[in-house]
Amino acid sequence: KNSIKAMEKEMVICSLQGKEKAALKRSQIFQIPGGKDSETKVIVVLGKAGMGKSILVQKICQDWSNGEFSQFEFVFWFDCKQISLPGKRYSLKDLLLEFFVKPQEGSKEIFEYILQNPTKVLLLFDGFEGLHDHEYFPRCSASQPEKDLCSIKELLSGLIQKKILNGCTLLLTARPKDKVYQYVSKVDKTIEIVGFSPQQRELYITKYFEGLPYCNNALKLIKDCEYLFSHCYSPLMCRFVCFLCETVLEMGDKSLPSTLTTFFLKFVQQKIIAIKTDVTAMQNQESLATLARIAWYLGEKHQSAVKSNLLPSKEVKEFALKHGFFLPFAFPRHSDSEEEEFGSTFSDFVIQNFLGALHLMLAEEIKDKSLIKYMSFPSKKKKPYNWLYLVPRFLAGLLFLQDDPYFCSLSNEDVKLSTKKQKTLLKYIRRLQINELRPERLLDLLHCIYETQSNYLLQHVALRLKPDLSFLGVVLTPPDVHVLHYILKRSRKEFSLDLWNSSIDMQGLKDLVGLKNVASFRASLSDTVRLWKSLEQTKDYELLRASTEKFVLDPFKAKTMKDISDLSDLVEMQEKMINCVQDASGCSSYEIPAIKNLRKLEFALGPVCGLQGFLKLVEILAAFPSLQHLDLDALSENGIGDEGAKSLSEVFPTLTSLETLNLSQNKITDVGAEKLATALPSLSSLKTLSLYNNNICDFGAENLAKVLPAMSSLRVLDVQYNKITGVGAQQLTDSLQKCPHIKNLVMWNPTIPYGVLEHLQQLDSRISV
Repeated sequence: KNSIKAMEKEMVICSLQGKEKAALKRSQIFQIPGGKDSETKVIVVLGKAGMGKSILVQKICQDWSNGEFSQFEFVFWFDCKQISLPGKRYSLKDLLLEFFVKPQEGSKEIFEYILQNPTKVLLLFDGFEGLHDHEYFPRCSASQPEKDLCSIKELLSGLIQKKILNGCTLLLTARPKDKVYQYVSKVDKTIEIVGFSPQQRELYITKYFEGLPYCNNALKLIKDCEYLFSHCYSPLMCRFVCFLCETVLEMGDKSLPSTLTTFFLKFVQQKIIAIKTDVTAMQNQESLATLARIAWYLGEKHQSAVKSNLLPSKEVKEFALKHGFFLPFAFPRHSDSEEEEFGSTFSDFVIQNFLGALHLMLAEEIKDKSLIKYMSFPSKKKKPYNWLYLVPRFLAGLLFLQDDPYFCSLSNEDVKLSTKKQKTLLKYIRRLQINELRPERLLDLLHCIYETQSNYLLQHVALRLKPDLSFLGVVLTPPDVHVLHYILKRSRKEFSLDLWNSSIDMQGLKDLVGLKNVASFRASLSDTVRLWKSLEQTKDYELLRASTEKFVLDPFKAKTMKDISDLSDLVEMQEKMINCVQDASGCSSYEIPAIKNLRKLEFALGPVCGLQGFLKLVEILAAFPSLQHLDLDALSENGIGDEGAKSLSEVFPTLTSLETLNLSQNKITDVGAEKLATALPSLSSLKTLSLYNNNICDFGAENLAKVLPAMSSLRVLDVQYNKITGVGAQQLTDSLQKCPHIKNLVMWNPTIPYGVLEHLQQLDSRISV
């Protein structure tokens, strides 16, 4: 079972532009194109708690010991929560050759070699969130940072600032919402671990139970509990679920708990099941309550480790270690004569969250009204306790489990006090302005309500959701999708969902789109097309047609080459759809409504890929019969130039609905203007044409002037900030006299003498300056 932990998990590189993602092999982690060998390289690995960041770090160490990553002669791995306890100070030598590994001999020589060959050193800091707090991340001020004693924050700061071991490679793991970029000035590569796909979940579960008599029953039992199976996208949670499923099957039960709270309640109960007497039961209750208090107060400080001598009693320490709630570790000694110190850390993040919630539930000093501040869902201000982000969910669940036998076995909680806390929560939820919550806070609320399994609260929230729900740019995990789906289907309202850039997986998208009361949805093109191709392969034509009719694309903004490629795939998909729908309904033709109804298309790829992307876009423009607004004006300037203008002019006859064409700031010269002018009269619906800030001179202005009378639908022409002189301006003005339909000609140019422009404006008041 231990080998399962090292299973491959999909990793992705996240680029800052458009968050494009690409699969990454473990062997590619340290490949940084264009990186200088002589400078420190910083790699950040992001992933939610339990995603397998620590396992990845351990696997890197294992691979290195087996001969991979041969560019490094030294690899050092540190668990940040163990080395960042208050008051602990280290020199670089202490950290490398005492804490991580202590050579039997030659420490001085080894350390000198490391200092002289930093490019051969890899430093792995696992759990970067354990290093920073709310206050500051100090700069390294030591005069000899390699030898002086510093806090771990100062040492790491010196490494990042290249004051220490300049040229080494740093790999930091952190959670996505941690403020890692506030403390690290330059990141050379960002990687995100996204967890298991549904197929990988099944593979993990199958391998976990491999060889056991109830292997097939285990997979079915877990998959039947859809909520727990959705949590199995997290490797840590998958292991928890498998452990409890194994226990349940051994006891002869046929079902798993339906919520995370009841699941961990049963998990903890199974951990301490060896209760022989009333005295033992009472001791376990007291030890668990003490451990829960420690979990909460450490969590408030963003910590999960503590010096063993600071624990309140030997009994609590033994209880925590015996039942697997704590893991022990040793601190480095600065000298052989120094007494060895030990510490304890919570075995994992989820257990600490559950115990923290249990403390808030059991502690008599925490009254019902003060409890609500730990459950708050602010619409604007920052959430105060987001480090222990699972605590509100567990707390909400525990408040509705006062009669549960497992909960009663763990606590002496007064039922009246518990009921009072529950009523306080109910009152708070009733007064909450649910339709004003930001997407992240709304998801937090939905998880909390799901944990209560209160029909009243579930219905209350479902009825108060606003019809337009946007999760734009918010990562939706499988459990997020499950609770959203669970509550949406309870509502009688119709909903419009914006799932653009939400990283939703295909199964989640399929589930939400399949809801009858989801009238429309917007999602990333690649995700949507992938779903449709899957439905086509499985011949689910009914859902295929329903999902295409619900999909909304308008307005669409292309920022990357991938956006253009996805748009091309969508157009290509329509050709396949015609055949699919024809088979299902007998229709001879079919248009995907999103293609048919696209009215506004913005193009903003910038100068590097602008022309290349635009030429590809032009090939499919004819597929959008309702396109009214084509906007190529971007802050970064697309620069399609004359070649792009020529290519566009060739498809003008197909753009019969186009009303606004913005070609501003695209480096178009007289050559491009001539090509455009020749074809412009074929744009029979064009009302606004902007050629602002290009390189058009008098020859281009002359060609535009010739066709203006033929453009009967045109109302506004903007040729400001070009290179038109008084000659070109006069030609445009003369043409304007023949165009009563044009309402405004904007043509201020620095090359037109002001007196000339003022004279022309007096001749025709439609000229704007």
